[in-house]
Amino acid sequence: LTGDITQKGYEKKRTKLLAPYIIQTPGKDPSAPQKRKSDAQCQYTVSVGEIIRLIFLHLEEAIYWNSHLYGMKKRFQRLENCPSSSSHAPPPSSSSRYRDRRSRRTHRSGGTRDDRYRSDIHTEAVQAALAKHKEEKMALPMPTKRRSTYVQSPIETRTPPDSSSGSEDETSARRQSSLVAAPPVVSPNLQSPDSWINRSVQGSSTSSSASSTLSHGEGKPQPQCQCQDVPAGSCCGIACVNLGLHDCVFCPATSLFAGVPVSSRVSTKIQQLLNTLKRPKRPPLSEFFTDDSEEIVEVPQPDPNTPKPEGRQIIPVKGEPLGVVSNWPPALQAALARWGATQGKSPALTALDITGKPLYTLTYGKLWSRSVKLAYTLLNKLGAKNEQVLKPGDRVALVYPNSDPGMFWVAFYGCLLAEVIPVPIEVPLSRKDAGSSQVGFLLGSCGVGLALTSEICLKGLPKTPTGEILQFKGWPRLKWVVTDSKYLTKPSKDWQPHIPTANTDPAYIEYKASKEGTVMGVAVSKVAMLTHCQALTQACNYCEGETIVNVLDFKKDMGLWHGVLTAVMNRIHTISVPYAVMKACPLSWVQRVHIHKARAALVKCRDLHWAMMAHRDQRDTSLASLRMLIVADGANPWSVSSCDAFLNVFQSHGLKPEVICPCATSPEAMTVAIRRYSAPLPARAILSMGGLSHGVIRVNTEDKNSALTVQDVGHVMPGALMCIVKPDGPPQLCKTDEIGEIVINSRAGGTMYYGLPGVTKNTFEVIPVNASGAPIGEIPFVRSGLLGFVGPGSLIFVVGKNEGLLMVSGRRHNADDLVATALAVEPVKTVYRGRIAVFSVTVFYDERIVIVAEQRPDASEEDSFQWMSRVLQAIDSIHQVGLYCLALVPANTLPKTPLGGIHISDTKQFFLEGNLHPCNILMCPHTCVTNLPKPRQKQPVGVGPASIMVGNLVAGKRIAQASGRDLGMIEDQDLVRKHQYLTEALQWRAQTDPDHVLYVLLNAKGVAVCTATCVQLHKRAEKIAAALTEKGSINTGENVVLLYPPGIDLIASFYGCLYAGCVPVTVRPPHPQNLAATLPTVRMIIDVSVSACILTTQNLTRILRSKEAAATVNIKTWPTIIDTDDLPRRRPPQIYKPPTAEMIAYLDFSVSTTGMLTGVKISHAAVSALCRSIKLQCELYSSRQIAICLDPYCGLGFVLWCLASVYSGHQSILIPPFELESCLSLWLSTLSQYRIRDTFCSYSVMELCTKGLGSQTELLKARGVNLSCVRSCVVIAEERPRLALTHSFSKLFKDLGLSPRAVSTAFGSRVNLAICLQGTTGPDPSTVYVDMKSLRHDRVRLVERGAPQSLPLMESGKILPGVRVIIVNPETRGPLGDSHLGEIWVNSPHSASGYYTIYGEESLQADHFNTKLSFGDPQTLWARTGYLGFVKRTELLDASGDRHDALFVVGSLDETLELRGLRYHPIDIETSVSRAHRSIAESAVFTWTNLLVVVSELCGSEQDALDLVPLITNVVLEEHHLIVGVVVIVDPGVIPINSRGEKQRMHLRDSFLADQLDPIYVAYNM
Repeated sequence: LTGDITQKGYEKKRTKLLAPYIIQTPGKDPSAPQKRKSDAQCQYTVSVGEIIRLIFLHLEEAIYWNSHLYGMKKRFQRLENCPSSSSHAPPPSSSSRYRDRRSRRTHRSGGTRDDRYRSDIHTEAVQAALAKHKEEKMALPMPTKRRSTYVQSPIETRTPPDSSSGSEDETSARRQSSLVAAPPVVSPNLQSPDSWINRSVQGSSTSSSASSTLSHGEGKPQPQCQCQDVPAGSCCGIACVNLGLHDCVFCPATSLFAGVPVSSRVSTKIQQLLNTLKRPKRPPLSEFFTDDSEEIVEVPQPDPNTPKPEGRQIIPVKGEPLGVVSNWPPALQAALARWGATQGKSPALTALDITGKPLYTLTYGKLWSRSVKLAYTLLNKLGAKNEQVLKPGDRVALVYPNSDPGMFWVAFYGCLLAEVIPVPIEVPLSRKDAGSSQVGFLLGSCGVGLALTSEICLKGLPKTPTGEILQFKGWPRLKWVVTDSKYLTKPSKDWQPHIPTANTDPAYIEYKASKEGTVMGVAVSKVAMLTHCQALTQACNYCEGETIVNVLDFKKDMGLWHGVLTAVMNRIHTISVPYAVMKACPLSWVQRVHIHKARAALVKCRDLHWAMMAHRDQRDTSLASLRMLIVADGANPWSVSSCDAFLNVFQSHGLKPEVICPCATSPEAMTVAIRRYSAPLPARAILSMGGLSHGVIRVNTEDKNSALTVQDVGHVMPGALMCIVKPDGPPQLCKTDEIGEIVINSRAGGTMYYGLPGVTKNTFEVIPVNASGAPIGEIPFVRSGLLGFVGPGSLIFVVGKNEGLLMVSGRRHNADDLVATALAVEPVKTVYRGRIAVFSVTVFYDERIVIVAEQRPDASEEDSFQWMSRVLQAIDSIHQVGLYCLALVPANTLPKTPLGGIHISDTKQFFLEGNLHPCNILMCPHTCVTNLPKPRQKQPVGVGPASIMVGNLVAGKRIAQASGRDLGMIEDQDLVRKHQYLTEALQWRAQTDPDHVLYVLLNAKGVAVCTATCVQLHKRAEKIAAALTEKGSINTGENVVLLYPPGIDLIASFYGCLYAGCVPVTVRPPHPQNLAATLPTVRMIIDVSVSACILTTQNLTRILRSKEAAATVNIKTWPTIIDTDDLPRRRPPQIYKPPTAEMIAYLDFSVSTTGMLTGVKISHAAVSALCRSIKLQCELYSSRQIAICLDPYCGLGFVLWCLASVYSGHQSILIPPFELESCLSLWLSTLSQYRIRDTFCSYSVMELCTKGLGSQTELLKARGVNLSCVRSCVVIAEERPRLALTHSFSKLFKDLGLSPRAVSTAFGSRVNLAICLQGTTGPDPSTVYVDMKSLRHDRVRLVERGAPQSLPLMESGKILPGVRVIIVNPETRGPLGDSHLGEIWVNSPHSASGYYTIYGEESLQADHFNTKLSFGDPQTLWARTGYLGFVKRTELLDASGDRHDALFVVGSLDETLELRGLRYHPIDIETSVSRAHRSIAESAVFTWTNLLVVVSELCGSEQDALDLVPLITNVVLEEHHLIVGVVVIVDPGVIPINSRGEKQRMHLRDSFLADQLDPIYVAYNM
């Protein structure tokens, strides 16, 4: 089909040719993200860099097109009405002002980059790693996104002006380019290579097919396009359309002009994607998993070069002994009692207000008296008289905000004095707090029934409309008690709290969140609490009466241990700086140290960082009084640079270097190590990241970019013993150069997870073992959850936490390290406040790393994409690990922890459930999935017949063949002998039984609008035959198109044609509302069938000649059109009788799901054989009624609608499927009203009823719909039975009396319209479960129901009488054994005679109809159906008493996808995809240049669109072991479906490549 150049093609070529004349501002990245834009706002930016690149790429093409373009230029200028983007750009002057202001602002607000990970060394390393890639530029495709309301940074409103306009000459360049721009959808051909990474992500060695698994080893930068590299079917990213002769389905999108393919935007993107995948990833082939036929994944062979630990076994490290102090109190409460009595005026706590000014000071006297009052109230005044609500040992929740330390102190000590166990938790803010149900789990496991809080806090808690406090998700019922002084009762003079000596009973419970998000309570005993205070006092050298400044959370961890417990032990004055003050005034803690001459301060790295960024405002602060600056997260690998930078800035303010004391802590082991004051100067270790990932300590020598600098956290705590053990498996002692988990034995540590004895044992009662597995002693150790090693001088180094550990392909990576690397990639433009979460998800037998970051509201699409691609590079370069997914979400949408951090486990949960709603996403499965099975190598087929054929056995098995019963000349012998032709049968019926009603046509109301008796049909056919010979002057044997809506006119015209001796061709009429899409197919069938005349209705005649039709096809060349609505009463001179039954009766045209239009010739003999076969199978007689709700244009649907009734004499009730759109229940109520026993429908009708009526069964029942009369309901199809649909239909309408045995399916193909049809007799259809892995290898392995990777298959009905099927190997054409997968071949008197083509190329497909086996039975002629299936002998018996052979259809050979050497059926992948998320309405898959493309219809909100990308990728990888190349999210109804309800995947593919889908989002998986 030749045609003119398309509009889009012309514009693209013109743009390319004009590119050299468009001036571009240097230094500007011109790429722009692609989004669908409404016509109202087609701003359009041309990336000139990309155009120039493409000019070089397609130079020959450009030369070729040059000669053609200018002649056509005038024809295609319709872009002037598209406003250029320059109209939106602000004037340059304002832009530069904005830029200056902005650069000043970003310079000041360093807080945008998360302090925790601030590291200049690391930033330099990342920049250096990225600079390496600068040279190897490679364009990677940017995702295509529809611009819609939900996207958080619409370019029009939010992109900072400096990224959308450059200077005058750029604006003018844009204005110029907008004249040559293509239509509104932005083309990726016009995208700068810079918009993507400045190198290729070294593509994968496991691209999704065998053919793209190229050489392995390090990829060299390749020239951009080498034709020989490009997979077949594509030429430099240009889609070639291969139109065979018999499959000439006209695809307007991809017209060929003089043999030059027209490039499309999508194909260029996919070519870019393929180019990136050509670069193999690191592991060489030997390391890949082989597909061991049944076992999917093997453990990879260890790399011989992996570093291994070489040191000796570690010796436990002992801390100095705990000193003995004579006046040490017997319990912590005793210390408080002592200070309350003797030093009542001494300040205990000063709290600051939100501005950083002191709010109140609590003295030791006040603290003591209030705590006693609270203890008394708790024990005596909560219930009614003499009723004790709380007993000693009960657990009580403490719910106090961070801004109110005073109330918390009183509550905590009040609980200790009352001997109840406090459980401090965060204040719940809403019912949907992140991790709220996990806190409920903590309260439940601790048995908490009472919560203490302050009046202000209680007022702020969320309430129900009745004023009660909300029941938080997952929480037990709580009683709330307010502890403000005015509500407490003063105890009587003789009441004293009981203060026993510290014992092993729990004193308090500190909460701890695990990696999975579970919140557990670590119980700390009274003696451990006391000993810990003593050890801290000794290690930090605390003295009575000192002042400390505490910036940490006072409810847990260091903030509680130092600032609340040890402080009271030593009568220290604590200045508590709440988190909120730090946000407003980062220097407040430094000012407090200066004002109060504090001796110690408790901070985190972020506080150092913020203070340092804000220090310019303070000239005169002095930190000389500080003896210890305790850095709580000093164990964090990135703390070292924060400490250095802070020292750098504040050394001039009196800060001494030896004052900085990093420490390591964990909830279970409490303080593990702390650097002592005036210890020797700190130690540094520069470690190799590669070594760390293998758990080995190696000093980094080779590449300073992938080094990690860590500082020591001092020595072990006094009185403690420490070992390093392997983090997984038995607690075996590590070697000295090995990284392991720190375990501690000490009296000052947690004792258990309260209420969870099972988990407790593995953590709190660990006995380390040596290399031979023997325990090293009796004493139990506690796992700290910290990973580290012991350095020289017994200094402790910590390199990460167990909960941040990501195990990828046997290597360990630390989440914090990855966050730091991501933050070092200029996040200021992109990441909101440095909020980045890193976690791993398990997909396909390995952990995959996911990074989620919050995107700044003003970040442009381009900046974000640039940032994401650079993060990929940096992490690959520095950590040598591939990222699986990188997602950006709108600012402030990630779940938060109480102190404002990111709640990782909830974020991960959202990601896996598809509730993250990202605004940008990048999947890179090709890079990181390295454990796919090896692609299958097809074995050459050359097996001789002798080795296989032994009698009737194939390799010891029965040959897989089956047949229906004989088509004997049974009861209708006379009829058969007399009437070999249907025309004779109709004449005979018109004479013998003229008034018998053959057809009843119903409308949407269920009213019979038209009926036809035998004689009426005969007379109407005569009239039409007369009209054909007179008006149409048609000769015998010419083809006539019947263009009718479903009805009786169609049937009458069919017989009219036969009476006149013409060959009828039924064609579905064009849709009046959608002529552009439906009329070309009509035109094409008319042209291909070379029809001499069209029979149709008045209405359709008007449509064929209308202006609208003229816009789509050439209406002047229609053949003669005869309107059959009011024909004169004439009879033809004679009724034609064919000389032989082998002559063609009619042509059956149908468009297959692969988009091929095929017409088959059906002879008169085949028609009567088929009708007889159906009559026998379904027991059809003139007294029977059947209901048909099918499209009557091709296949078995046409046969049942037009032919069967005339042959068998039964009455057919015709229900046009389109009537169901206005009345869904029409079909079912007809079945009930007419008491129909047999009905035939299509899958689309069944789906309509299931989806539309599923919820209305009660209503239908009330209307009296009863389906108990239905004996068989057959779905007519040419595909594998849709088990899920037929099952749900049966289940839903069981209540209306539908028998579960009634529903079955039929099977037909192009070469034989009816092979199987479940009749009235014979066993029920059987179901088997086959293994999907074997199916991909073209094998059938039967498994039990519920087996993993099993696929249920239902038998496609019983084989019709006179039909024989055999299963054949499509390559060798030899017969296969029972239960072997092969092509279904059929032998039957009603097979079609051949394809109808106008080119006389019958030989091309002749073997489809008359082909022989290569051995076995070489005489029989078979027709090849083109479907894969197998035959299985079942235990059931058929009518003759033999065991029944069931035929199972697996799928069409044309549709299968060959990927990685395996054969996939699209429906299986689509089923998995549809299960991935509730918002996926329908999906379709196809391949393009070895990439798997998944198109999914989104039925939810557009916000969910990007959530689907990772879920679809995950499910296809998990269940089918394939990497999805492109994910396309579209609106509902975009996937084209034919009348039989089958997806038209090839049409979809053509529309996608021609860029006509208008997708919501297109993700190109790297």
